Amino acid sequence: MPEPTKKAVSAFIKKPKCQTAEVGATVVFEAETEKADARVRWQRDAKDITASDKYVISAEGNKHSLTINNVAPEDAAGYAIIAGASKVKFELKITEAEGKAPAKTAAKAPAKETPSDAVPPADAPPAAPADASSGAPAEAPAAPAQASETNGHAPDNGAHDGLPESHQPDTRQDLTGLFTEKPQSGEVNVGGNITFVAKVCGESLLKKPTIRWFKGKWMDLASKSGKHLQLKEHYDRNTKIYTFEMHIIAAKANFAGGYRCEVTSRDKFDSCNFELTVHEAQTVEGLDIRAAFRRTSTDGGEDSGELDFSALLKKRDMVQVSTEPDVDVWEILHNAPPSEYEKIAFQYGITDLRGMLKRLKKMKKEEKKSAAFLKKLDPAYQIEKGHKIKMQIEVANPDAEVKWLKNGQEIQPTGSKYIFESIGNKRFLTINNCSLADDAAYTCMVGDEKSFTELFVKEPPVLIVRNLEDQMVMKGERVEFECEVSEEGAQVKWEKDGVELTRDESFKYRFKKDGCKHVLIINEATKEDSGHYRVKTNGGQSLAELLVQEKDLEVYQSIADLTVKAKDQAVFKCEVSDENVKGVWYKNGVEVKADARTHITHIGRIHKLTIDDVRPEDEGDYTFVPEGYAFNLSAKLNFLEVKIDYVPRQDPPKIHLDCMGKTADSTILVVAGNKLRLDVPITGDPAPTVVWTKAEKDKSKKAPEDGKQEPAFIWTLKDGEVVTDSGGRVHVESTKGHCIFTIEGAERQDEGVYSVIVRNPAGEDTADINVKVVDVPDPPQAPRILSVGEDSCVVQWDPPLFDGGQPVLGYVLERKKKKSYRWMRLNFDPYKETTYEAKRMIEGMAYEMRVYAVNAIGMSRPSAASEPFVPVAPSSEPIGLCVDDISDTTISLKWRTPEKVGSAGIDGYGVEYCKEGTDEWIPAFEGLTERTSVIIRDLPTGERMQFRVRAFNVAGPSPPATLPQAITIREIMQRPKIWIPRNLRQTLIKKVGETVNLVIPFQGKPRPKLTWTKNGEPLDPKQVSVRNSDTDSILFIRKTERKDSGVYELQVQIENVEDKASVTIQIVDLPGAPQNLKVADVWGFNVALEWKLPKDNGNCDIIGYTIQKADKKTMEWYTVFEQYRRTNCVVSDLIMGNEYIFRVFSMNMVGLSTEPCLSKDSAYIQKTGIMYKPPSYKDHDFSEAPKFTRPLVNRSVISGYNATLSCSVRGIPKPKITWYKNKMDISNEAKYRMFSEQGVLTLEIRKPCPFDGGVYTCKAVNASGEDTVECKLEVRSQITKEDLKK
Repeated sequence: MPEPTKKAVSAFIKKPKCQTAEVGATVVFEAETEKADARVRWQRDAKDITASDKYVISAEGNKHSLTINNVAPEDAAGYAIIAGASKVKFELKITEAEGKAPAKTAAKAPAKETPSDAVPPADAPPAAPADASSGAPAEAPAAPAQASETNGHAPDNGAHDGLPESHQPDTRQDLTGLFTEKPQSGEVNVGGNITFVAKVCGESLLKKPTIRWFKGKWMDLASKSGKHLQLKEHYDRNTKIYTFEMHIIAAKANFAGGYRCEVTSRDKFDSCNFELTVHEAQTVEGLDIRAAFRRTSTDGGEDSGELDFSALLKKRDMVQVSTEPDVDVWEILHNAPPSEYEKIAFQYGITDLRGMLKRLKKMKKEEKKSAAFLKKLDPAYQIEKGHKIKMQIEVANPDAEVKWLKNGQEIQPTGSKYIFESIGNKRFLTINNCSLADDAAYTCMVGDEKSFTELFVKEPPVLIVRNLEDQMVMKGERVEFECEVSEEGAQVKWEKDGVELTRDESFKYRFKKDGCKHVLIINEATKEDSGHYRVKTNGGQSLAELLVQEKDLEVYQSIADLTVKAKDQAVFKCEVSDENVKGVWYKNGVEVKADARTHITHIGRIHKLTIDDVRPEDEGDYTFVPEGYAFNLSAKLNFLEVKIDYVPRQDPPKIHLDCMGKTADSTILVVAGNKLRLDVPITGDPAPTVVWTKAEKDKSKKAPEDGKQEPAFIWTLKDGEVVTDSGGRVHVESTKGHCIFTIEGAERQDEGVYSVIVRNPAGEDTADINVKVVDVPDPPQAPRILSVGEDSCVVQWDPPLFDGGQPVLGYVLERKKKKSYRWMRLNFDPYKETTYEAKRMIEGMAYEMRVYAVNAIGMSRPSAASEPFVPVAPSSEPIGLCVDDISDTTISLKWRTPEKVGSAGIDGYGVEYCKEGTDEWIPAFEGLTERTSVIIRDLPTGERMQFRVRAFNVAGPSPPATLPQAITIREIMQRPKIWIPRNLRQTLIKKVGETVNLVIPFQGKPRPKLTWTKNGEPLDPKQVSVRNSDTDSILFIRKTERKDSGVYELQVQIENVEDKASVTIQIVDLPGAPQNLKVADVWGFNVALEWKLPKDNGNCDIIGYTIQKADKKTMEWYTVFEQYRRTNCVVSDLIMGNEYIFRVFSMNMVGLSTEPCLSKDSAYIQKTGIMYKPPSYKDHDFSEAPKFTRPLVNRSVISGYNATLSCSVRGIPKPKITWYKNKMDISNEAKYRMFSEQGVLTLEIRKPCPFDGGVYTCKAVNASGEDTVECKLEVRSQITKEDLKK
């Protein structure tokens, strides 16, 4: 994005100030400029002021003044003074002269009397104090009207505007406060309006202050804005004053009380208290409703809808008694159907039907008692956009199902937008993140009964956070007006001089949105684009002025006179500063057209007119006129004819210059690029031969021994000849009485001493001419960046090596973003120093700088760009610096990362210390550390030391973080204490061959003595390794064995104080094989086996056995039982006629034994011819309806921690389990997890919040029946440390 145009440096030393004057007085505005010859313009309402009898403009040196004689009320306006690119605005306020205003009021008072029964007009002056104190009853109702007239403003400093400046109250900001004007206590009648005003000076503030209005101690009024309360604010760019207003509309009696206004800006704070007193309005009896609801105007205009309630404020005797019969219209309307309202209003003369209907709605109606609802929805709800709203009803039946509808459509519980809750008789609908789409009618249905409400979503006003800035640009440059609003995607309107700007076909204006930023872009600004530009939102507006100045066209090379012989080529060339400027060539006032001999070219800034094969008719005056500029460039084309005249007489040659003598020495200055023409008058007969020579420029070279110096260039010609060098730049010609030496487009190397020698047979004469070529200076050296700040940098450069022959007047600087191609000028007037501070850059963005040198001739080419640099600022100080540990010679410090790091990040931290009472800070170590903790060693014992930490980045060190007080380097005694980890408080079980690594933390100072024992005996160092540190002890066994099992005890001792802790380690291994496996019995297809426990259980309990069988024919083993717990079993389903052998493995927590126990005997299954017929039995029906053997229990949990609900159920077949929350199925909700194990049902709620509270139900269903159980879950908010302090 192109970088916005920056303001030029102010050209004023002293600026005019706003003034207040009385009618008829004389006002003088004074200003001082930096330069004595600066031209200034005075303006009134953006129009230039010309000197007259009314306005006297004077200028003496750098002092300028504007005098306004005999000021009138119409002279109250905005004025401005302009010098170069600087513009200062100020105001003139006019007040009535003292003693005249009361006279006018007194003169007007008796002129017209107001009828006692009429409403006083809006412009009627308030009653005199004497009348108010007389207590006349007729004047009592005037108070509310008067409050309405003045809009109820609380007393402010506006009453002092008419005082002289020396007598005005001092409203300047004090050293600690922010208010320049504080809200004052006020009084208002019920139904009246009042405004409280607070003003804050923003001149010394870096950002806009934040203001908050409170009623009482804690009630924030920002959330109460609406019908009766409005908060407004605006900013005056001229005075830099923020004005904040609180409007109370139609005040009520409960509005009375104490109020507080607080303003904050970064680390500054100020507040003030004020009181509001609300007086009760007098009650009026016998009011006529028809008179109250008649409109004050019947013309149908905008104001026709306003009601005139002024009659309600008068006393009873002032109300006109109606002659109509006394009819209770409210009773008629209350009992009539809505279709009859219009007829009744017409019958009784009520014209404001809308107001009547509103009043009728507010009347209390007897509602029919609802059978379904105990409490219905409120008639309407209002919420700000982005907030959440919670609607509540109470139903008569706790088990009743409710439906929620939006604009007649049922709301589906999808996502987190809508949340339905059911707690007892209460039903809630919560709408999160309300948008304008949620502004609708809502209905709650219970059966056939309905409860209606409306939700109004209030869209907050869009405020302008960053205002537009005045800009001054040159014609043709790009202009960008940028502002920032408080909300993304907001609609804004752009205006120029009150006319709205739109996108037209010419694409003159472009509008750009980037988040909260809105940009108006004007490409190639013209003079017509000057004016006032305004951006508007629904919550504010911002104004800025654009000044467009034209660039002066500079002529770098003018066209030169030419003398050309026949058949030669004539070339007229000129160069101007703007390559886009076109031009027209004229000959003797007639436009030159291109043809076969005439060529017109325009390449960049150079314009050429070339004439081939010059003829006598081509002689004349040629002119080049740039388009759009009121000047021209002229030159003459001379056609040369060679004529030789024979003169018999002879005169010696003579050079006629201003200086007398043999040699005329003079210096001629010529600007590089311009034409150098040396026209030397000569005489002699016959016509002398002219010799031009140019000596070497470097005069420091030694001359030859004979004292003569060889010229660098020689041009020789006779009378009437023309000599042109090969480059076409140098023309030497000799005419009768003159010898002319011309160089087209002089260059720097053309500087030197030119000698002209004229000879003829009668003698010779010579003269020297010193020519000095002045040019724009060379570009300065590449600038160097000395330092950078948060949004600035200091740049320095060396002067150019060659100043162009003229002293350097100053420098012009430009900068650009590294990835951009657009350079932006930082100053318009030449800057004389070689060190400059560039400001208003973006932190973290890479920039480059370059410099131009300026002398009286012009501006040099730009210097090489500087090395890229990034504006950065040091970070803020580290926070939370504290002492972590301390001993006799060391200290351990720790801290946290700074709050403000910036775009440069942090390279590291530097830690320093010094003795108390000295300022010599010593680095604790070389370089920087990236860690946020450090141990400083080798400190003197018993010395009081101070420590500080600084964060470093490329911008330098941050402010230091220092300990609040000095620390004494001495170790603090601490009792020994062992902290056994939770997992080691029970037996630690490891398998043989695994590694044991125990880390036991402890505390104690000085360093305690540590002792490890096993079962009361010292440890074997070959088997067990122990490593101790200052804070923990590590016991390590690389490869465990069975003998390593036992109780390990750690003893920590400091002198006579000790602490002990023990850890039990159990090393387990595979068990041995079972013993004495035998076949106890064989019958049918069954074999009974018995065996004994193994001798070695592997140092842990036997958890089961694995029994296998094998047919002797195949010897393939098959598993019969796994994890069998008894020492006897029956193997069934054997095959008749086969012989089997058996084996048994023992198993513990490690695994199966390596060797089995084989049966000594085999079992043979006999064949038999008897067929066994098993008896038939009727299958038993084991089915059982579900029944909860353990119900759910009401629970209260803390928000943020997982919660579980458990119960147990039995039933055959296994019942299907379903969980409900507030009678809604939650089986598919990701927030819940359900478990069922051996009839125990568990519902896990992950990190519940208050919305997860409610009634949870578990339902079990199978073919035989169903059963349910429920409980209530309450989710409590977490208690913070601040709550505990309270």
